[in-house]
Amino acid sequence: MAGEGMSREAANASRSSTFDDQRMESIMGRLLQVGVLLSSACVLVGGVLYLRAHAGGVANYRVFASEPANLRTLKGLMVSLCAGRPSAIIQLGVLLLIATPIARVVFAAFSFAMERDRLYVAISLTVLAVLIFGLVHSS
Repeated sequence: MAGEGMSREAANASRSSTFDDQRMESIMGRLLQVGVLLSSACVLVGGVLYLRAHAGGVANYRVFASEPANLRTLKGLMVSLCAGRPSAIIQLGVLLLIATPIARVVFAAFSFAMERDRLYVAISLTVLAVLIFGLVHSS
């Protein structure tokens, strides 16, 4: 009887752990889907507005023109978004696309912490630190 009770507890713990892992994977998958769809919608809306505003213009492909300085900082991007500039909406979509896998790593670290899995929390936080360091020092 005692052995049977132990096996039930182990089976329940296993099911609970499997359910948690499946739920975590499901939430991560949904997070990635929402991030990609949201960024795609921003780029699409910004692209349509940009083409509408610049209809009939001729593009100069001989000279590379980088992003304007006001779209390279978060503050400048917010000011441009408030002004309703289509290029800022496109830039926001690109930023959302970059932020989506970062949000996944943050969620993974949080969910591993809830499961009390210290090794994977440390790995997730290391990956997050590398991502943030790369973004901050990428210029």
